[in-house]
Amino acid sequence: MPDFDASEALLEQVKQARENATPLRIQGGNTKAFLGREVAGEILDTRAHCGIVSYDPTELVISVRAGTPLSELFAALDAAGQMLPCEPPSFGEGATVGGMIAAGLSGPRRPWSGSVRDFVLGTRVISGLGTHLRFGGEVMKNVAGYDLSRLMVGSYGCLGVLTEVSLKVLPKPRQCLSISLDIDCAHALANLAQWGQQPLPISAASHDGQRLYLRLEGGEGSVTAAHQRLGGEPLDSGYWADLNEQRLDFFNEGLPLWRLSLPNNLGPLDLPGEQLIDWGGAQRWLKSAADNIQSRALELGGHATCFSHGVSETPFQPLAPALLRYHRQLKAQLDPQGLFNPGRMYAEF
Repeated sequence: MPDFDASEALLEQVKQARENATPLRIQGGNTKAFLGREVAGEILDTRAHCGIVSYDPTELVISVRAGTPLSELFAALDAAGQMLPCEPPSFGEGATVGGMIAAGLSGPRRPWSGSVRDFVLGTRVISGLGTHLRFGGEVMKNVAGYDLSRLMVGSYGCLGVLTEVSLKVLPKPRQCLSISLDIDCAHALANLAQWGQQPLPISAASHDGQRLYLRLEGGEGSVTAAHQRLGGEPLDSGYWADLNEQRLDFFNEGLPLWRLSLPNNLGPLDLPGEQLIDWGGAQRWLKSAADNIQSRALELGGHATCFSHGVSETPFQPLAPALLRYHRQLKAQLDPQGLFNPGRMYAEF
């Protein structure tokens, strides 16, 4: 795909929206449109603004425009033997880098390597004031504006139009082995809590109600030694991509799908519906028609997000009054007219 800098066209569209008080619905590949509330507005499509701006594998940093397909980013990294360790899901062939940042979703390796936010070094953003701003930089030591860059992660386009992002990347592990063990949920979670305190090269852990699935990554010696210690049967490594992209049978259409982010020291949960454990217990996927999932998640010390479009008026966990006030103040600073994706996350902004 050819590189193209369309930032001036995007900036002009934002300026026109400011003059006409026209809400904007920001989208790239639109593969994550099912997340959040409905947004009414003129479409601002980022896909024309694409291409890798700079990439030096020796520096472990890549800068890329927001409309660039995720597949192009992954291919460039793969060719250099590197990766984005947080494993962001695509949910479709058209997924873009901007959508990855806006949604802030991470894959099975997240508890061991970090989230999307942890790998963002800097961003360029068009604000609701019609200015093209640069936050952060391209090195880990650059702290100026760092928090503002990271605030773009998981903001679902409500704070500005992301045009470019600089990301820290890492070499791929030398050895990777996936295994499955015949162990029930309670014992699996207890073992994971114990293994987490030991130097085992675990980089993914899931339980489907019957079996525990593990991924071991690192040097050949450490992976082999861990396999000998843990046992288990070899597993097709494609399992993790199918889990990440929600292609497992569990995710087939049916009951509403909820993502629960919870403390990882919780044992099996008595919740209505069918569960799939991810992130070693810190993430639980739940298929349930119950209407109190978010309140139950709050009681358990976490939060819940509805991944089924149109099921809930509040697909994201409702905010406490103080936190809602901070969100609205931040929105007012970066997008005072409320142009960008109004109501996508919460009706209040």
